[in-house]
Parts: sequence; C-alpha cells; structure tokens
Amino acid sequence: MTSKFEPSIKSKRWKPPAEEELLEEWKQNWVYEFDPDSGKELYSVDTPPPYLSGYAHLGQLIHYTQIDMIARYRRMQGLEVNFPLGIDRNGLPVELRVEKEFGMDMHTTPRDVFVAKCKETLDGYEEEMAGWFQRLGIGFNTYERDGRYQTDSPEYRAVTQATFIELWNKGLIYSDYRPNNWCFECGTTIADAEVEYSERTTTLNYLYFEVEGMEPLKIATTRPELLCACGAVFIHPDDERYKGYGGKKAKVPLFNFEVPIIESNTAQMEFGTGALMVCSYGDMADVMAFRDFALRPVQAISPDGKMTESAGKYAGMRISDAKKAIIHDLKEKGLLYDQQDSLQRVPLCWRSKTPIEFLAMEEYYLKQIDYLDELLKIAKETPFYPDYHRQILIDWINRITVDWPISRRRYYGTEIPIWYCNACEKPIVPDGNEIQYYQPWKEDPPFTECPECGANDGFTGEARTFDTWMDSSISGLQIIGYLRDEGLFKKAFGSVMRPQGKEIVRTWLYYSLLRTFQLTNKPAFKEIWVSGLVMDEKGQKMSKSLGNSPPPGPIIDKYGADALRFFGTLESGHGSDVRFSEDRLAGVSKFMTKIWNIARFISMFPFPKDLKYADLTRVDKWVLAELNRLLETIVPECNRLDFHKPAMEIRSFTWNLLADHILEMLKGRAFNSEGKFTEVEQQSAWNVLHTTLRHLLLIMAPITPFITDRIYRELYSPDGIHTEQYPKPKKGWKSSLIEHTDLLLRTNSAFWKFKKDNGLSLRVGLPEAYISKDLKPWGKDLQAMHGIEKLHFGIPKGKRFVEVALPDSEEVIHVRAPEMSKK
Repeated sequence: MTSKFEPSIKSKRWKPPAEEELLEEWKQNWVYEFDPDSGKELYSVDTPPPYLSGYAHLGQLIHYTQIDMIARYRRMQGLEVNFPLGIDRNGLPVELRVEKEFGMDMHTTPRDVFVAKCKETLDGYEEEMAGWFQRLGIGFNTYERDGRYQTDSPEYRAVTQATFIELWNKGLIYSDYRPNNWCFECGTTIADAEVEYSERTTTLNYLYFEVEGMEPLKIATTRPELLCACGAVFIHPDDERYKGYGGKKAKVPLFNFEVPIIESNTAQMEFGTGALMVCSYGDMADVMAFRDFALRPVQAISPDGKMTESAGKYAGMRISDAKKAIIHDLKEKGLLYDQQDSLQRVPLCWRSKTPIEFLAMEEYYLKQIDYLDELLKIAKETPFYPDYHRQILIDWINRITVDWPISRRRYYGTEIPIWYCNACEKPIVPDGNEIQYYQPWKEDPPFTECPECGANDGFTGEARTFDTWMDSSISGLQIIGYLRDEGLFKKAFGSVMRPQGKEIVRTWLYYSLLRTFQLTNKPAFKEIWVSGLVMDEKGQKMSKSLGNSPPPGPIIDKYGADALRFFGTLESGHGSDVRFSEDRLAGVSKFMTKIWNIARFISMFPFPKDLKYADLTRVDKWVLAELNRLLETIVPECNRLDFHKPAMEIRSFTWNLLADHILEMLKGRAFNSEGKFTEVEQQSAWNVLHTTLRHLLLIMAPITPFITDRIYRELYSPDGIHTEQYPKPKKGWKSSLIEHTDLLLRTNSAFWKFKKDNGLSLRVGLPEAYISKDLKPWGKDLQAMHGIEKLHFGIPKGKRFVEVALPDSEEVIHVRAPEMSKK
C-alpha cells in the first residue's frame, strides 16, 4: 500500500457508543415526521402500543425493531409513512402491580387515589420504554411526549366511548345475566379470547347418587365442591347400563335434594361411569346444558372465590378447602367409593395464569355472532405475511359461539358512558354529538331529564369499565384521526397496515377487524404482518414474569443496537419464533465489524461517479451483475415484509463474495501500485467498489440504521441514508460472466489451498499457473490477486506444474510454485 491512499473513515472500529453519538445527530434533524399533505401515498403502521406492566424486556424490544424495519422500508420506497408511538396504559396488569407493590386493595382504596397511583406508576414505565425504543433506532414519527398517543388519555378514551355510543345507537350493545369466565385474581369477567388452557393431573371422585326403587347411580366428578349446584344427571340414551333410569330422580349426596335424570347425547359413555353430573357451572358444557334444558342454576361460588350460602355448612370456605371438606364427608358417609387420577384440561386467565370459574352475572355485551361471515371473508382476502398465520385468525372466528362481554369490574380503564335513571332505572347514554370523555362514577350526566320516563329525580353513574380490548381494537382508527380529523381519516383509511405477534391474533387482531367493520362497514387493514415470539435459549417465551429475559442495557451496551436488530432478523424465518442466544448475537456483532472494515477500506479510494457503465471493465460489470442478482433476490422478499431472507443473502454476499473475493481481486487494480492497469481500469475499480458499498448500505438501512447511516454520511451524503430510495434491480446490470462465478470462487479457493498446503504465505506470488479458459476476462485481476507472474488459460504441456483440484469439483488448476521454479 502506498501513502497515496488513506482511509477517509478515520475510526478504526465500529463500537456501540458510536450509535449513541449518531442518535444525538438524529435528534437535531429528525427525518421521520409524518406529513399527510406531502402528496405521497400514505401508509400508516398500526404499531402494537406496548403494554406498560413493568420495565421493557429484550424479547419485546426485538419485536419492535422488526416492525421498525417495515416502516423504514416503506419510507425508502417513497411512501409517506405514519408510524406513531403509542402506549397501552389501560387494563388489569397495572392494577395488579399497584396492588402488589404498594399493598393497596383496589376495592377498599378510594377510586381517585387508586387511579392516581396507577397513572404515576405508568408514567415511569413509559419514559423508560420510550428511551429503549429510541436507543434501538426505532423511527417513530416523533418521540416528543405530546406526539405519542396513550390509551388512557382523555382524548383516546373519548373516542373509545364515542364508538361505544355509536354501536349502542345501532342496537349492537345489550345487557344480560349469563355465565361468564371469571378470574378471581383479576376480579373481573374476561372474554373467551382471553382464556387459555393447560393440562394438569386431578382426582376423579366416584360417588353414589341414590335413585328410588333402583340401584344407586355411580357418577364420576372432578368437582365435588359443586354438588350443591347440581341441576341434573345426564345419561346417554344408548347406554345399556342405565336402561330405565331416564325420567327418574337422583338424590344429590350430602345435600339430599333431587335432580332429574335426563337422557342426552352429550353424556360420554366412555368417561368415568358414563353418568354425568351437570352443575352450575363446571365448564362450558354445563353452561350449554343448563340453557338447553332450562335448568335452574344455583350460584355455588362467589366472585371472591368462596362458597356461597347455597353450599350449606361449607359456605364461606375457599373453593379448595370446601373440596377437601366435602370429600372427607363423602368418605365418612360411605358415598365416595373410589378415586382415580385423571388428566384435566383447565381454563386459565391468560394474564394471571390462574384457573377461571364460570359465574353468572349481569354484563354488557357487544354483538359479534351476526358479523362472523363478513369477518371470515375479510380474514381470507386481506394480505397476510406470512400467509400461514392467517389460519390462526380463521380458526378463531370459526370457534366463536357467543357475543363479546365488554364490561369489567375494574378501575383503571375507560369508563362505560352510561347513567341509570333513579326513577325508571333505564340505562341512558349521551347523545354522541360531541366527542367528550365521561366518568360516570364521579360526574353528573350531560343531561338533566330521563328520555325514557321524563323524570328528573337524578341519575346513578355506571361504575364499570370496558374490556381493555375495546380501546386497543380502535388503535388503527385512532392513528388516522377517526372522529377527530375528518380530512386525515379520508386520506389515510384503507392504507393502514397491522404488525403484531401471533399470540394476540384472536384478541387484538380479531377485535380490531370486528370493531372497524361495525363502525365503517369496511376491512380495517391493507395488509397484516404477524411475527413469532422471542424465546430464551431453552425455547421458552421471554417474559418479565418468568424472569428469563436478560436486561437490555448490558446487552445493547456490549453489542450495539444494530447487532441486536440484525440478530432478530437473521435468527429465524418470518413468523417463526426467535431463540435468543448471546453467543450468536456476538457472532452477528462481528458482521458489523466486517461491514465497517469493508467501508473503511473502500474509503481509501475516490468515487468517480461520472464514469459511465459502458466504460467499466467486464469484471466490474460482472460485480454489478452479482449485486443485481442480490437485489433481484431480496426485493420481492422485502415487498412481502420479510427481512429474514434478505438479511441472510446480504450477509452471505458481503462475507463470502464481496470481502473474500471481490475486494481481494480488485485490490491490486484499485491501488495500481505497479502501474499495470490503465487509469480508466483503476477508476472502474473505484467506481464499482463504491457502487457496491453504497447499494449494500441502502439495502441494509432498514435493518441496521446506525452503521449504515454513519458510513453513508462519511462517504456519500452529509444528510444521511434515511431519506434515500431503496434500490431496485437494474435491467442494464447484466453480464454473461455471472454463469462462471462459482468456477471463479472455487479457483480462488484452490490457489489459497495450494499455498496453505505448501506452507506459503497468501502474500507470496506464484511464477506461473494455468486456469480455465472461461476465466480469461478475470485474468489481469487474478494475476494481481494471487501474485502470478505468468497466467495461462487451458491445460499446460510438460510436467513442471502441480495439479490442484478445485473444491467439490473434478476440475483442476495447474500451479508452479517458487521452489519448483528454482529447481
């Protein structure tokens, strides 16, 4: 190397602190602000607003970097991207955290005090979360607090309430007393979409039910604590064991009241004894049975998890204690004759992971059954990336059998805007002419007279709040000004995309499709992108509650945001789960170093931008053809919002072709220290090296925004890379030489292997060699690359040459080493 060429990139290494320095530059000139009047095609990203149940964890952050890649890619395609930072602050988790951390019981603490403590807790989490997003280079429209949306803000809640009033006026809301999923830990009803199932071992208890004039019925049950709520005994009409029992009465053990014995096809002859105890309510089958046969339900369990007065002497006991006491008494009275272990599928609350019960109570419901056909059509027609995750949504829609219970008995959520007339007790909602936030539990209604009975005796405000999905499900409408900015909404509706995790398809995605269709009669999204989960090294989902997610700070400080972003993209195919591994992350960080070293090397040479394509050497046109092949491979994948394969292709091209072969081969011509190349040939090398690097930076920019922007600012534009266009394949970048690329690479490998096997430094030249005629266009560059004094094409005559096989090939090169020359 001569002193003529010095790197214009002075820093010898790329280190994570350089990212933070760049962040400061970005803050001075934030290029991601959304301008709906720019004249560009609008594209809104309905980013999942992170729920602030605690501090950020690594898996959560990796997920958001992948969504950021979508926004960055669409911007580089020339779209006007609306990518707002939203924060989900409603719902149960913060209430539970406040109760646990501060020892506050929600139901005994003044509501104002409890709500204020929830808000204070969330404020701290929000700033920490926003800080991590910014550190990872996520390009939201703005990070200013007044530019974010919060689901607990008066403005957001007002729109949620306005949509409820609109649906109320359409007749889609009703109140009913019916069994629902009840979580004791959360203290509220939950929807079917919030129930998950787990298998556990339980005890099957075999009991005697006396039947007058016949042998006692033998019945197996896992829920003896619900004997007091038994409404019937089911037997299968084809079960020969119970011929003659149908239509008679069975006496419930311990409680001694009689229930009808009903023949029903729902009785499973192969389970237990084949006779089924139906009670209110052990499971959804019981719920259906009570409804279908008009049985009288008895509430055995109270909302606080204790037995009611219906349980007699067991009243007031916790469920588990009552179960033990009842089993003890059954044994003592000779009414329990056997016990066996059994595997049971238990419904759990998806938040608290505690078993739920089915309790009957008055709740508000949103009609959804009537919309399932339309939603199924939308699910089948909306573009899904990856397409196979569409089936999660379809399967869920096909499972829905009841309307959505939307009322919750909690405090920190959007209040249901209803008041009840003290005279006629009818529910009344505001007229909906104004978008206003209502708090009925502490405010007077916006009316003074009951529209139903005309009385003005006062009103009682509703104390319940909405299911938090009532808020979250309109985020796609909120971000484009629904009910607040008619002009923006008209421009932007129809161009909203939804990115999210697969675990909330049946909640957030489904409810969003339902609510948007009910309000607009149109599909919610232009396209839907669904990711997998981020798992720990053992394959378990990363979560704060499990404590299996390393704190993000030390990881990002050590390896950098770009390495973490590239790792998340590289680690698994789109839609599949990502397994976090610090060892593999460390390997990815080495790729960042490789990119920096390549750029620093190329920065030694000027960029002759005015050199025409026709003036490039055949070899350099081949380099651009290989670069074009890379673009042809990755752009279709990017258009499907899948950056996994592009990341793999970029790494392979950079490491295995650009660094190992192209740079090594063009190095001699770029320096031209011995004057063997013409000035045009040298400038051609400079041009293609810079062209390749510049395109490489552009296609990497959505994935690794820091290192690409820094290099781009140093070499190509002081304004940085993030306002540039994403490259497209170029029709003119073609070369017939591309069919010989594999031969070229294997030939280089053969030369390197020969030198290594003969104890020669790779820098040592070779007196003479013969290679394939197909590689003649690369002749001069290969001579400079391998230090070959005389290079021939074809097969030599004579025995002065060593035959060296090309890797994985029957082809060979012929080489004469320095020692052979001396002999």
